[in-house]
Amino acid sequence: MSQQQRLHALAQDMRQRHLYELFSQEQQRFERLSVQHEQIIFDFSKQRLNDEVLDELIGFAKAKQLDTWIERLFSQQKINYTEQRAAMHWALRLPEYSERHQDLSTEVHAQLQRMFALVEQIHAGQYRGVTGQVIQDVVNIGVGGSDLGPMMVSHALADFKHQTAKGLRLHFVSTMDGSQLSDVLQHLRPETTLFIVSSKSFSTIDTLSNAQTARLWLSAGLGEQSLFLKHHFIGISTRADKMTAWGITPDKQFLLWDWVGGRYSLWSCIGLPIALSIGVAQFKRLLAGAYSVDQHFQLADFRQNIPVLMALIGMWNINFLQINTHAVLPYDGRLKYFTSYLQQLEMESNGKSIQRNHQPVEMHTCPIIWGEVGPNAQHAFYQLLHQGTNRVSCDFIAPIHRYDQQQLQLENANSLIEQHYLALSNCLAQSRLLAFGNHALENEDLDQLPVYQHYSGNQPSSTMLMKSLEPYSLGMLIALYEHKVFVQSVLWNINPFDQWGVEKGKQIANSLLPVLTHTHADLSHLDASTRGLIQSIQMF
Repeated sequence: MSQQQRLHALAQDMRQRHLYELFSQEQQRFERLSVQHEQIIFDFSKQRLNDEVLDELIGFAKAKQLDTWIERLFSQQKINYTEQRAAMHWALRLPEYSERHQDLSTEVHAQLQRMFALVEQIHAGQYRGVTGQVIQDVVNIGVGGSDLGPMMVSHALADFKHQTAKGLRLHFVSTMDGSQLSDVLQHLRPETTLFIVSSKSFSTIDTLSNAQTARLWLSAGLGEQSLFLKHHFIGISTRADKMTAWGITPDKQFLLWDWVGGRYSLWSCIGLPIALSIGVAQFKRLLAGAYSVDQHFQLADFRQNIPVLMALIGMWNINFLQINTHAVLPYDGRLKYFTSYLQQLEMESNGKSIQRNHQPVEMHTCPIIWGEVGPNAQHAFYQLLHQGTNRVSCDFIAPIHRYDQQQLQLENANSLIEQHYLALSNCLAQSRLLAFGNHALENEDLDQLPVYQHYSGNQPSSTMLMKSLEPYSLGMLIALYEHKVFVQSVLWNINPFDQWGVEKGKQIANSLLPVLTHTHADLSHLDASTRGLIQSIQMF
């Protein structure tokens, strides 16, 4: 019997068993099915598996040569084979004087040091616009990883905002229709606004269209382009030539490398908005947290390796228990954008159907990732989770501590601490009810309850507890999910570092753009639906 056949047989048995039964029959289940690494506790005891399943899953990973693939990831090999590139986002958080990969570390830190110098100049009020006024607003123009990563982290670490004399406000713009940019510009002054244009290729139409609108806005307010471009635009890209041609001066350019995927780039100078928000020292702690997980991922035994366990559990749910949707539920409002960030990280990476050998995949790949901040989600879709007909796996994420009275310097700090524990208690309660259903209803007489107040439970979940939400632990959390995605790509034999499904739609859009703007354009080459829609657009 093959490993897959054994796993299918174990899954068939597990479908007949309830999580309540597993907890009742197995001693020290939590102790055996949870792992702590520094500030993070990963509890997977409420997943529908046991030691036998876990051993078989680890055997599956070893048969897929996961240990060899981890070594290849942390090398300079071109494991992104479709684009002939390495995938070395881990190099962005190497210590400055790393003995291993010293050449990479030196190259990365040369750019980071330039970025840190700019951040400190802005924080000190020494960076000024063309009229000599201090910069007070920074607008990050990007899309995908150039937007989601910086925005997610800046929002999550709002408690660590660096204080400046005049105050510094950050804004994020990504939509190509200009709606976000229009809303932002209404409240800004050209003299005190700095734009960051982040685009790996510096050819992304979404980003460049917003950048061009920003340039026209500055021109209307400040006049001579050559002067305001130098003072009011920062560029971040792999293409220095394109940034220069656009008008960004070389001293305002920060460079990326083609081995950094956009969704893995927040650790680089793409993270400039993060550094502006929390300061250089805290940005370095963010990098240090991710580096700690890089070491854990490389060195820990698979049985104690959090990213490996996350990936194996996900594969078990998707491929053997046929649970194809996964909800991410943070119980902290600061992680508002974390699920959106993971949607790109996971679905753009592993939403593939072709193996590395160019054959169709043999197993389902990435699940649908969705979710919301837990306390809000409880009043939205938890009804479906608890009593619906769909099977959903969940990740609950929560910090253990929040609100320090000395830090807040607020009279009502104690009430805020109580509110935090209210959220934490809800996090624990919801995972308990999802797992155990009616068995979690303490002091309830089920015979007296109508059937519509019953709960079947047996919905699997993992819980990720952080000591507190701060730069180091957030760096750890993000890196854990990054490496989980890589492990699953190995299990499914796919390339997680390209995104051809993104590129083609944008190319077709570019071909349709001139057709939309010319009333008498030839539409005969288009399908009937697209042709009809364009004619309707032109009619209105």
